[in-house]
Amino acid sequence: MSGIVEEWIAKAEGDYATAQRELNATDSPNYDAVCFHAEQTVEKLLKALLIRLDVTPPRTHDLAELDRLLVPVCAEWSFPAAELRFLSRAAVDFRYPGESADKQEAMESF
Repeated sequence: MSGIVEEWIAKAEGDYATAQRELNATDSPNYDAVCFHAEQTVEKLLKALLIRLDVTPPRTHDLAELDRLLVPVCAEWSFPAAELRFLSRAAVDFRYPGESADKQEAMESF
C-alpha cells in the first residue's frame, strides 16, 4: 500500500476515534462534532480507496461525488446513496448556527 493511502487511512482513523470519543462523552457531548468527524472518516476512506485504484480524488467534501467516481472502478463498491447524502449534509449543516445535531442524528452519522 502506498504511503499516501496509508496517510489517508490514518487521518480517517483519527476522525473516527474523535467521533467515537465525543459520542461516548457523558459531560456535554458535542453531537455536531460527531457528525462532522463521521463524515470526514468516510470521505477520507473513500479518497484512500480511489487513490489505491489509481483515481485522483477531487478536492471535494461531497460523498455522492466520490461515490460516483468509485462505481466504475470498483465493481464490489456499494453504499446507500441516502446515507452518503445524510453524512454530507450533517457535516456542513451542523457546523454553523441555525441547526444542531441531536444524539439520534449523531448516532446515525456514526
